[in-house]
Amino acid sequence: MRNIVMSIALVAVIGLVSCKNEGKKEPISTDQKEMAMNKASFGVRGNCGMCKSTIEKAANSVDGVSNANWDKNKKEIHVTFDDKKTNIDEVHKAIAASGYDTDKVGGSTKSYQSLPGCCQYDHEMKMSLKEGEKAETH
Repeated sequence: MRNIVMSIALVAVIGLVSCKNEGKKEPISTDQKEMAMNKASFGVRGNCGMCKSTIEKAANSVDGVSNANWDKNKKEIHVTFDDKKTNIDEVHKAIAASGYDTDKVGGSTKSYQSLPGCCQYDHEMKMSLKEGEKAETH
């Protein structure tokens, strides 16, 4: 009889412990949370493969940018970024600081003058723009 009582008590304790933990959920770590990713495209002046490398490096240097791809023929960059860490204006500024005009921000004159000759683009060059946007010329 004593063994039966002990067995029932053990089952009851195990049942209480398992029921108590059923409703608990593990907290979601920041790594598991979905990032708020945005995609954007805008015009960037440039000429060659070296321009592509510099433009993409500048865009990728912005904290929150996960991908940047500049199309030499279209004079357009496609950027994927976490809008909780940055915004598209910061990407424009980073590219402009490297010496390249975007459709919103003129490139740094000092940085432009430091670019190799093949990268010194025509400031009147047309860029691929979204409907309704206008290119600024310098």
